[in-house]
Amino acid sequence: SRSPGKEITDPSDEDEKKPNKSQQLKKVFKEYGAVGVSFHIGISLMSLGIFYLAVSSGVDMTAVLLKLGFSEALVQSKMAAGTSTFVLAYAIHKVFAPVRISITLVSVPFLVRYLRKIGIFKPPASSP
Repeated sequence: SRSPGKEITDPSDEDEKKPNKSQQLKKVFKEYGAVGVSFHIGISLMSLGIFYLAVSSGVDMTAVLLKLGFSEALVQSKMAAGTSTFVLAYAIHKVFAPVRISITLVSVPFLVRYLRKIGIFKPPASSP
């Protein structure tokens, strides 16, 4: 006696349908275009630069990552002994990819809204 268009859904099924971070990032890029891409590239370059500076300055990044709660197996796999400063900085930069993606996902909509408010961007065209 159920109507065909109104199926009961299990709330646990909705968690499986939630897009992962990379899918969310693609959606932001599609929705906000050059602003989203530029922001993410900018934050990625800053991240790589900061980690390169930290590694070249002699900061013990293994200890830092372990204190931040990263698993020892992950840290050791990314930080092989004898790697160059840049390779080590890049590996740490990759470990922090979810953080950069999250910052982009949260920041870009606010940035675009602000740029529209001050008149740099036109508001989105209303659909008919």
